[in-house]
Amino acid sequence: MSIKKRLIFSNIAMIIIPIVFFFFIEIIGGFVLFYLFNGEPEGKQLNMFLTYRFIGLLLVLVITNGLLTYFVSKSIINPVKNLSVAAQEISEGNLDFSIESTNKDELGQLSKTFEVMRLKLKEAEEVHVRYEENRKELIATISHDLKTPMTSIKGYVKGIRDGVANNPEKMERYMDTIYTKANDMDQLIDELFLYSKLDLQRIPFQLEEIDLHNYLTDFIEELRFDLEQNGGTVSYDADLEDSYVVKADREKLKRVVTNIVQNSLKYMDKDWKEIQVSLQSESDQVVVKITDNGSGVDEEAIPFIFESFYRTDSSRNSTTGGSGLGLAIVKRIIDDHGGAIWAESELGEGTSIYFTLKKPVDEKVR
Repeated sequence: MSIKKRLIFSNIAMIIIPIVFFFFIEIIGGFVLFYLFNGEPEGKQLNMFLTYRFIGLLLVLVITNGLLTYFVSKSIINPVKNLSVAAQEISEGNLDFSIESTNKDELGQLSKTFEVMRLKLKEAEEVHVRYEENRKELIATISHDLKTPMTSIKGYVKGIRDGVANNPEKMERYMDTIYTKANDMDQLIDELFLYSKLDLQRIPFQLEEIDLHNYLTDFIEELRFDLEQNGGTVSYDADLEDSYVVKADREKLKRVVTNIVQNSLKYMDKDWKEIQVSLQSESDQVVVKITDNGSGVDEEAIPFIFESFYRTDSSRNSTTGGSGLGLAIVKRIIDDHGGAIWAESELGEGTSIYFTLKKPVDEKVR
């Protein structure tokens, strides 16, 4: 029962109960005094009856008012006290303090809302802790990834200055190594810069209508050439009778597909590398699926692979190194397009990454 109804009923009861008892006292008192004891309804006996009736009515009013006020206020004050204690505990950082309520009134609903808030705060705190841990790991790993090539560059430059590269072939090898190391550093810094700008929403999106079928066909041709040179292949599947026109930023979309493919190739553990790309047209969106035959991702790790700085392996080496921002950048771009992204994976078999892009309004009504 709601608090409003409870207060209305208590007020009505404060009127009805005294009236009922008034008639009860009137009838019973009169019956006892004037019938059983053969009293006379006049004089002292009448005055005594009126006095007792008044006292009885006063007692009924006091008891009724007191009991109703006590129980109604208790049903309101106790939940408020519990909420106050819970608020105090949460303000002191105790997010494990749970509050339960079986009431079906406004305070019961408030308690449930408060509990939902507590759970969300706890979840946010856990995410924040995990983010801080990943951020600390990022600082350590980025420092490592920047220091390692910088050390190599300094070593090769010193070799050139000391005359170690004393022939054209050795000089060319030294210069190629310096260029490669510098390029790796530049890519790492570029990735960090891009993510920070996306995170701050400082990159404008130039949305236009893009036919994903034609767009991916060109991209896959380039990818197929690179994979065939390194013992792999790429396949593409799309129903040509469907429409795959979406609203997207061409450059950002290229970054999405490139990051997903690069992430897949990074964790390829098969001699023969396979990338499969497919399109599925739905009423208001297009679903893109990119599948690899890599090492796969543990089921417990799948929900976190799109988080900032997350890496499925904790080791740092030249094969699987990276900032851990590749898929986080992908998710940020897809989110800013109003789409969704998720992954499915099986250890030892491979990983499939899906993302959606919205169709233009005129395409939806076709």
